[in-house]
Amino acid sequence: MKNLSVVLNVVLLLAVAYLYIDKFSGDSGAADATEMVEGDNQAMAAGDLTIAYINSDTLLAQYAYFEEINSLMNTKRESAQGQYEQRARSLQQEIETFQRTAEGMTINQARAKEEELIQKQQNLQALEGNLSQELMAEEAKLTNELYDVIADYLAEYGKANNINIILTYTKGSGVIYANEGLDITKEAIRVLNERYNASKNTSN
Repeated sequence: MKNLSVVLNVVLLLAVAYLYIDKFSGDSGAADATEMVEGDNQAMAAGDLTIAYINSDTLLAQYAYFEEINSLMNTKRESAQGQYEQRARSLQQEIETFQRTAEGMTINQARAKEEELIQKQQNLQALEGNLSQELMAEEAKLTNELYDVIADYLAEYGKANNINIILTYTKGSGVIYANEGLDITKEAIRVLNERYNASKNTSN
Protein backbone atom coordinates (compact mmCIF):
# COMPACT_ATOMS: atom_id res chain seq x y z
CA MET A 1 0.00 0.00 0.00
CA LYS A 2 3.00 2.31 -0.13
CA ASN A 3 1.68 3.84 -3.35
CA LEU A 4 -1.73 4.62 -1.89
CA SER A 5 -0.86 8.16 -0.85
CA VAL A 6 0.49 8.88 -4.33
CA VAL A 7 -2.61 7.40 -5.94
CA LEU A 8 -4.87 9.45 -3.69
CA ASN A 9 -2.95 12.63 -4.50
CA VAL A 10 -3.21 12.06 -8.24
CA VAL A 11 -6.86 11.03 -8.25
CA LEU A 12 -7.95 13.89 -6.02
CA LEU A 13 -6.15 16.40 -8.22
CA LEU A 14 -7.84 14.95 -11.30
CA ALA A 15 -11.16 15.19 -9.51
CA VAL A 16 -10.84 18.93 -8.89
CA ALA A 17 -12.22 19.93 -12.27
CA TYR A 18 -15.12 17.51 -11.94
CA LEU A 19 -15.99 18.67 -8.44
CA TYR A 20 -16.04 22.28 -9.57
CA ILE A 21 -17.98 21.81 -12.79
CA ASP A 22 -20.42 19.15 -11.67
CA LYS A 23 -21.09 20.08 -8.07
CA PHE A 24 -20.18 23.69 -7.38
CA SER A 25 -20.18 25.84 -10.52
CA GLY A 26 -23.04 28.28 -10.58
CA ASP A 27 -23.51 28.10 -6.82
CA SER A 28 -24.96 31.50 -5.99
CA GLY A 29 -24.06 30.99 -2.33
CA ALA A 30 -20.29 30.96 -2.91
CA ALA A 31 -18.38 33.47 -0.79
CA ASP A 32 -16.79 36.53 -2.39
CA ALA A 33 -13.08 37.36 -2.20
CA THR A 34 -13.24 38.88 1.26
CA GLU A 35 -15.69 36.56 2.96
CA MET A 36 -14.64 33.72 5.26
CA VAL A 37 -16.67 30.50 5.39
CA GLU A 38 -18.49 29.84 8.66
CA GLY A 39 -17.37 26.96 10.89
CA ASP A 40 -14.34 25.82 12.87
CA ASN A 41 -12.39 25.18 9.67
CA GLN A 42 -12.41 28.27 7.49
CA ALA A 43 -11.63 28.51 3.80
CA MET A 44 -10.21 31.60 2.12
CA ALA A 45 -11.89 32.93 -1.02
CA ALA A 46 -9.75 33.50 -4.13
CA GLY A 47 -11.54 35.49 -6.80
CA ASP A 48 -14.84 33.73 -7.31
CA LEU A 49 -13.54 30.46 -5.87
CA THR A 50 -13.47 29.27 -2.30
CA ILE A 51 -10.64 26.84 -1.70
CA ALA A 52 -9.61 24.42 1.05
CA TYR A 53 -7.15 21.56 1.17
CA ILE A 54 -6.29 18.34 2.97
CA ASN A 55 -2.85 16.92 3.70
CA SER A 56 -3.28 13.40 2.36
CA ASP A 57 -0.20 11.99 4.14
CA THR A 58 -1.52 13.16 7.49
CA LEU A 59 -5.03 12.00 6.72
CA LEU A 60 -3.94 8.49 5.72
CA ALA A 61 -1.58 8.19 8.69
CA GLN A 62 -4.43 8.93 11.11
CA TYR A 63 -7.39 7.36 9.30
CA ALA A 64 -8.41 4.05 10.91
CA TYR A 65 -9.92 2.71 7.68
CA PHE A 66 -6.60 3.09 5.88
CA GLU A 67 -4.85 1.33 8.75
CA GLU A 68 -7.28 -1.58 8.38
CA ILE A 69 -6.75 -1.76 4.61
CA ASN A 70 -2.98 -1.60 5.02
CA SER A 71 -3.04 -4.39 7.59
CA LEU A 72 -5.30 -6.50 5.38
CA MET A 73 -3.01 -6.10 2.37
CA ASN A 74 0.07 -6.95 4.45
CA THR A 75 -1.63 -10.16 5.59
CA LYS A 76 -2.56 -11.06 2.01
CA ARG A 77 0.97 -10.38 0.80
CA GLU A 78 2.47 -12.54 3.53
CA SER A 79 0.04 -15.35 2.70
CA ALA A 80 0.86 -15.18 -1.01
CA GLN A 81 4.58 -15.08 -0.29
CA GLY A 82 4.28 -18.10 2.01
CA GLN A 83 2.33 -20.04 -0.58
CA TYR A 84 4.90 -19.30 -3.27
CA GLU A 85 7.90 -20.10 -1.07
CA GLN A 86 6.38 -23.41 0.03
CA ARG A 87 5.92 -24.49 -3.59
CA ALA A 88 9.41 -23.23 -4.49
CA ARG A 89 11.04 -25.20 -1.66
CA SER A 90 9.17 -28.34 -2.65
CA LEU A 91 10.33 -28.01 -6.24
CA GLN A 92 13.91 -27.34 -5.15
CA GLN A 93 13.88 -30.51 -3.09
CA GLU A 94 12.61 -32.49 -6.08
CA ILE A 95 15.38 -31.06 -8.27
CA GLU A 96 18.04 -31.93 -5.71
CA THR A 97 16.65 -35.45 -5.36
CA PHE A 98 16.67 -35.89 -9.13
CA GLN A 99 20.27 -34.70 -9.33
CA ARG A 100 21.28 -37.31 -6.74
CA THR A 101 19.37 -40.22 -8.31
CA ALA A 102 19.62 -39.40 -12.04
CA GLU A 103 22.55 -41.76 -12.60
CA GLY A 104 20.43 -44.74 -11.57
CA MET A 105 17.65 -43.90 -14.04
CA THR A 106 17.24 -44.98 -17.62
CA ILE A 107 17.48 -42.32 -20.29
CA ASN A 108 13.70 -42.33 -20.75
CA GLN A 109 13.11 -42.08 -17.00
CA ALA A 110 15.54 -39.18 -16.71
CA ARG A 111 13.96 -37.34 -19.63
CA ALA A 112 10.48 -37.88 -18.25
CA LYS A 113 11.57 -36.53 -14.86
CA GLU A 114 13.26 -33.53 -16.46
CA GLU A 115 10.09 -32.70 -18.38
CA GLU A 116 8.07 -33.07 -15.18
CA LEU A 117 10.38 -30.70 -13.32
CA ILE A 118 10.35 -28.18 -16.16
CA GLN A 119 6.55 -28.22 -16.13
CA LYS A 120 6.50 -27.71 -12.37
CA GLN A 121 8.91 -24.80 -12.73
CA GLN A 122 6.63 -23.22 -15.34
CA ASN A 123 3.65 -23.79 -13.05
CA LEU A 124 5.54 -22.08 -10.24
CA GLN A 125 6.25 -19.07 -12.44
CA ALA A 126 2.59 -18.94 -13.42
CA LEU A 127 1.61 -19.11 -9.74
CA GLU A 128 3.89 -16.17 -8.99
CA GLY A 129 2.29 -14.13 -11.77
CA ASN A 130 -1.24 -15.04 -10.68
CA LEU A 131 -0.58 -14.17 -7.05
CA SER A 132 0.95 -10.85 -8.06
CA GLN A 133 -2.05 -10.00 -10.27
CA GLU A 134 -4.50 -10.95 -7.54
CA LEU A 135 -2.70 -8.73 -5.03
CA MET A 136 -2.60 -5.81 -7.46
CA ALA A 137 -6.31 -6.21 -8.23
CA GLU A 138 -7.22 -6.39 -4.55
CA GLU A 139 -5.09 -3.36 -3.72
CA ALA A 140 -6.64 -1.38 -6.58
CA LYS A 141 -10.12 -2.34 -5.37
CA LEU A 142 -9.40 -1.27 -1.79
CA THR A 143 -7.70 1.91 -2.97
CA ASN A 144 -10.76 2.86 -5.01
CA GLU A 145 -13.05 2.13 -2.07
CA LEU A 146 -10.89 4.28 0.20
CA TYR A 147 -10.82 7.11 -2.32
CA ASP A 148 -14.61 6.97 -2.77
CA VAL A 149 -15.18 7.27 0.98
CA ILE A 150 -12.84 10.26 1.25
CA ALA A 151 -14.03 11.96 -1.93
CA ASP A 152 -17.70 11.56 -0.97
CA TYR A 153 -17.05 13.14 2.41
CA LEU A 154 -15.09 16.03 0.90
CA ALA A 155 -17.83 16.68 -1.65
CA GLU A 156 -20.33 16.71 1.21
CA TYR A 157 -18.10 19.03 3.24
CA GLY A 158 -17.64 21.33 0.27
CA LYS A 159 -21.36 21.68 -0.30
CA ALA A 160 -22.07 22.29 3.37
CA ASN A 161 -19.41 25.01 3.63
CA ASN A 162 -19.74 26.66 0.19
CA ILE A 163 -16.27 25.48 -0.84
CA ASN A 164 -15.75 25.30 -4.59
CA ILE A 165 -12.50 23.30 -4.66
CA ILE A 166 -10.82 21.01 -2.13
CA LEU A 167 -7.22 20.21 -3.04
CA THR A 168 -4.82 17.62 -1.71
CA TYR A 169 -1.52 18.95 -0.41
CA THR A 170 1.54 17.06 0.74
CA LYS A 171 5.30 17.34 0.63
CA GLY A 172 6.55 16.92 -2.92
CA SER A 173 3.15 17.64 -4.47
CA GLY A 174 4.39 20.80 -6.17
CA VAL A 175 2.69 23.18 -3.73
CA ILE A 176 5.37 25.15 -1.88
CA TYR A 177 3.09 27.00 0.52
CA ALA A 178 -0.49 26.70 1.67
CA ASN A 179 -2.15 28.93 4.26
CA GLU A 180 -3.00 26.88 7.35
CA GLY A 181 -6.36 28.60 7.46
CA LEU A 182 -7.34 26.57 4.38
CA ASP A 183 -6.40 23.25 5.98
CA ILE A 184 -9.41 21.04 6.80
CA THR A 185 -7.37 17.88 7.42
CA LYS A 186 -8.09 17.63 11.16
CA GLU A 187 -11.82 17.99 10.62
CA ALA A 188 -11.74 15.40 7.84
CA ILE A 189 -9.84 12.93 10.03
CA ARG A 190 -12.23 13.45 12.93
CA VAL A 191 -15.39 12.94 10.89
CA LEU A 192 -14.05 10.07 8.80
CA ASN A 193 -12.87 8.18 11.89
CA GLU A 194 -16.17 8.79 13.64
CA ARG A 195 -18.05 7.37 10.66
CA TYR A 196 -15.66 4.45 10.33
CA ASN A 197 -15.98 3.54 14.02
CA ALA A 198 -19.76 3.86 13.81
CA SER A 199 -19.85 1.52 10.82
CA LYS A 200 -17.65 -1.01 12.64
CA ASN A 201 -19.92 -0.93 15.69
CA THR A 202 -22.97 -1.40 13.51
CA SER A 203 -21.50 -4.41 11.70
CA ASN A 204 -20.45 -6.11 14.98
